[in-house]
Amino acid sequence: MTAPALKDAKTLNSLGFPKSESDTRVVVAMSGGVDSSVCAAMLAREGYDVVGVTLQLYDHGEAIKKAKACCAGQDIYDAKRVSEMMGFPHYVLDYESNFKESVIDDFADTYLKGATPIPCVRCNQTVKFRDLLQVAKDLGADCMATGHYIQRIDGDNGPELHRGFDGGKDQSYFLFATTREQLDFLRFPLGAMNKSETRKLAVELGLNVAAKPDSQDICFVPTGKYTDVIEKIRPAAAQPGNMVHLDGTVLGTHRGVMYYTIGQRRGLGLEHGSGLDPLYVVRIDADKGEVIVGPRGALLRDIIYLDEVNWIGDGDFGAELVGRKVNVKLRSTTPPRPAVFEMRGNHIVIKLETADEGISPGQACVFYDPEADSARTLGGGWIVKAE
Repeated sequence: MTAPALKDAKTLNSLGFPKSESDTRVVVAMSGGVDSSVCAAMLAREGYDVVGVTLQLYDHGEAIKKAKACCAGQDIYDAKRVSEMMGFPHYVLDYESNFKESVIDDFADTYLKGATPIPCVRCNQTVKFRDLLQVAKDLGADCMATGHYIQRIDGDNGPELHRGFDGGKDQSYFLFATTREQLDFLRFPLGAMNKSETRKLAVELGLNVAAKPDSQDICFVPTGKYTDVIEKIRPAAAQPGNMVHLDGTVLGTHRGVMYYTIGQRRGLGLEHGSGLDPLYVVRIDADKGEVIVGPRGALLRDIIYLDEVNWIGDGDFGAELVGRKVNVKLRSTTPPRPAVFEMRGNHIVIKLETADEGISPGQACVFYDPEADSARTLGGGWIVKAE
């Protein structure tokens, strides 16, 4: 049998390293779903030194009951089956305490502040791309790969983050907090594929997860009823308060601020809006325990203040960006829309070209290059308020 030819210094393998696949160690984050399983299996088939890692994020006994939840008991078993079949090592790491502190507690506390969290972003930002990435480095890996539908492209100033080829599965909104240092170490082998190709490859590879359905729920909220989770970990959370109209009129009482989100119309418990129908939640004042309602037009906002901004475009995030045009995505399910960076006092803010309804604190505002046909993701930040 002839030994594989070594890569010369100018020849890069598919992951961008000037050495043979067998000499390139890749830690693959395996959730047990079809995407991460195909990611690991295809790299193993290419000859890479693959190490699979699955995170146990909550109590294993409870997890077994959560059939659609990520990283549950069945998912751990499925990931292990894939690794055994493809012949690479697989490890399960207990990250329950990390996950509770960084994701679940933050999820509950954000709702109690009257904001609407995105736990999947927090999980990527902390547990996966901070903690697990460090584990990958400790294992001597050259890089860490995931099954996300997003592209990492080498640019003139280093690696860039671009939207996934499959627009319907693009996960750039959930990965806006990826830093330049993390991006340098990460790889996304499925970024240039669409989901149907991934399914087809899973069948071709004979993976046991080929027909496994995608997870639709937040992993620790399998029933879809997030308030049950908050009540369990914050027993005193459901504090009633006043439902107040924008004009200051108290219209009734509410069950607790955690039950309401900006833009909500149904379930307000008001009799036809007391003659001012229809009414929407336009603001939540958690400090006063008030839910403020008003007409639909009162939801319109075009100035967005951000916190924890992560900038992975060229240069630094600073005053020099003021006046620069950008496209922004305010929800995962809506397309990017035109905006511009402006200065308000000491804050760099986003000024939308046209006002938007239902901009909620706690959600993300993700930046994209506005150039025609550009799919480059420039970062983003957490929305703290809009006006």
